[in-house]
Amino acid sequence: MMKSKICLVTGGAGFIGCAISKQLADRFERVVAVDNLHPQIHARSERPTALDGRVELLVKDITNPEHWSEILGFVQPEIVVHLAAETGTGQSLTESTRHAAVNVVGTTVMLDALSQRQLFPQAILLTSSRAVYGEGAWRQPDGEGIAYPGQRTRAQLERGEWDFPGLEPMPFAAGVTEPRPTSVYGATKLAQENVLSAWCLSFDVKPIILRLQNVFGPGQSLINPYTGIVSLFCRLAREGKSIPVYEDGAIVRDFVLIDDVAAAINVALGRVDQLPSGAAPFDIGSGEPATIAEVADWISRRYGAPEPHVNGAFRYGDVRHAACTIDRTISELGWKPAWSLDQGLEALVSWIELQLAAKQ
Repeated sequence: MMKSKICLVTGGAGFIGCAISKQLADRFERVVAVDNLHPQIHARSERPTALDGRVELLVKDITNPEHWSEILGFVQPEIVVHLAAETGTGQSLTESTRHAAVNVVGTTVMLDALSQRQLFPQAILLTSSRAVYGEGAWRQPDGEGIAYPGQRTRAQLERGEWDFPGLEPMPFAAGVTEPRPTSVYGATKLAQENVLSAWCLSFDVKPIILRLQNVFGPGQSLINPYTGIVSLFCRLAREGKSIPVYEDGAIVRDFVLIDDVAAAINVALGRVDQLPSGAAPFDIGSGEPATIAEVADWISRRYGAPEPHVNGAFRYGDVRHAACTIDRTISELGWKPAWSLDQGLEALVSWIELQLAAKQ
């Protein structure tokens, strides 16, 4: 346990921040969360009830240097958990500046503020994203090797050519799969990883990078239209509507429950002393790929809604296959998921019903 240490959490009032807040408060002597309570995530600009009462909350903007003067005057962290980020993959195509400002510049402003005050934490844990991989590596069935097909073109998508002919997708694996993002969001997260690693290793601060797959579950924002496809599906099915499924329904994702993500962060923080500096990022997912059609079908049946329908729509910059292998994470980090997809979906549905019942 690290009860003598002080932890600062950026984006600490968000989905993951609230989910991990109790474990952080149990682990550290003092926990301070920084969050701007953006209205896209927070319907009201007030402290979330899900944030553990022992966590101190500062409503500040991480892109503002003056705010960092106030933050670091209030707390001198020994551990930083860097969660603050703009996460909308599709939204990043039309709001690139916003994503770069928060994900990249927000990180550099934080690092500059720490440098200027000669504050060098023991470790900074960053929650990164599977979006850094883009389409990842695909295998040539004839055994001739591995290919990186890159981003699907506009013409390809408009023809309904969803896959890459002659290639089979491979699961992402940090340290093996080359990061080649196909979205602005993914590009900013990869830049964030590189900036953080370069700074940390220069100042003897340990960087810990967790690349998260598609996180879902209780506590997810139900008002954010740019993230949370699972909660969107639940809302549509609950209203008795048929869920629209993009492309041909065979888009693959790795859905990991928020409880497992919180546990992974907690495990990583408990192993700060043991993890080597400069270690490759860790992939955090279920390790079990699922198609969007399978998830939509489960949710529709759970609510007794009409069957999902494939509408052939698509999003530019979206990837076809995004799933990871977690073998190295299990062996080197000592974490593995505890929830199956079915269990996680049931937990989310139950939570949504409680939230809606409370508003009636």
